[in-house]
Amino acid sequence: MGKSLLEQLKAVTVVVADTGDIQAIEAFTPRDATTNPSLITAAAQMPQYQGIVDDTLKGARATLGASASGADVVTLAFDRLAVSFGLKILEIIPGRVSTEVDARLSFDTEATVTKGRELIAQYEAAGIDRKRVLIKIAATWEGIQAAAVLEKEGIHCNLTLLFGLHQAVACAENGITLISPFVGRILDWYKKDTGRDSYTPAEDPGVISVTEIYNYYKKFGYNTEVMGASFRNVGEITELAGSDLLTIAPSLLDELQKTQGELQRKLTVEGAASSSVEKIHVDKATFDRMHAENRMASEKLAEGIDGFAKALVVLEELLANRLAALEA
Repeated sequence: MGKSLLEQLKAVTVVVADTGDIQAIEAFTPRDATTNPSLITAAAQMPQYQGIVDDTLKGARATLGASASGADVVTLAFDRLAVSFGLKILEIIPGRVSTEVDARLSFDTEATVTKGRELIAQYEAAGIDRKRVLIKIAATWEGIQAAAVLEKEGIHCNLTLLFGLHQAVACAENGITLISPFVGRILDWYKKDTGRDSYTPAEDPGVISVTEIYNYYKKFGYNTEVMGASFRNVGEITELAGSDLLTIAPSLLDELQKTQGELQRKLTVEGAASSSVEKIHVDKATFDRMHAENRMASEKLAEGIDGFAKALVVLEELLANRLAALEA
């Protein structure tokens, strides 16, 4: 019997689980795992993880004391919950977990730096080496500058909601550890904008974007890792075989595991060296100009930040309701 597409993919790319569902992570044995506000909110509503939510709320209450308001307890528990899930995930995987800074801070460099330090402090207080954590930050100009500060302190970052080469180059020039270009969301935008129902994997705009970024990094010797994210189908994934990492939802991991066939490596350092991509420098003025000119990147970055912010509001409400039930 031949190897599954997932087995073959793991031979050329680091496979990462894109979920807050701990049972799913156990099932697919990825090296790393990523979370985001939407995933944590979804996981927090699953019955099997009620214990993590309850323990986080009880811990926050114990820290603040009986006289603290419910609102203050919820705020502290909210700050701790993503780390609580991250700690559980790190018990399973051998590598790194990505934990996201509050999306509502995406345009505040100083606040993002502060929050990144706080998240790492929570992990280190629990005995986790900071090398096993990636602080996930939206790839705004302000977010990239915050990540640059954190990287100099040995706090590694994952720049997310990345849709354009200008974001990727700015991250590389600022020494960011890893970026997460969003393949599927780019495809979503182009399908809506053009009215096309589908694209073949090779012509998929998201695939083309990540390929360009991968070739740019490898051709010009940047160490920043490329982790394709937000996939809509298996074809997008197989077309990016060879990327440094790919973070994949459990449903697509399952499909890859159940599918036989030969997987061809598409991205290579040798191929990147012969690519036609040209080197550019991205300062703030260049970033702002290129971002404004890229309608897709501008719209999807704003939409992504807004979506994650709304998920956080839902999570805060969920925590408030659960605390009230626990303390009734």
